[in-house]
Amino acid sequence: MSPVVDDDLWSAIGDPTRRRMVDLLLAGDGTATSLSDELPITRQAVTKHLNVLDRVGLVRMTTVGRERRYEVDQAQLARAVAQLDAVGKTWDARLQRIAKIAEAIQRNRTT
Repeated sequence: MSPVVDDDLWSAIGDPTRRRMVDLLLAGDGTATSLSDELPITRQAVTKHLNVLDRVGLVRMTTVGRERRYEVDQAQLARAVAQLDAVGKTWDARLQRIAKIAEAIQRNRTT
């Protein structure tokens, strides 16, 4: 049985800029401005990426005065890691079955 995978979550994480933003936010919360200082994109582009991450629940936004601060939602990140682990295990099992079939074919050819 294939694991249940949140396609929207993985689509969001699939973007290298968003993965880098998550890495930066794991070191501590940040703002669009602080993230744009670390990335080769504009603050406006950072905001668009943050909105995507927020929409899938990977980051949470809180307002502090006039600032919007973002942090990684650890529960959602753990869910993503669990999904990735489940997909990896599924593929490992598939590859083991393929290897056994290939070995059987090879044995039949040599006998």
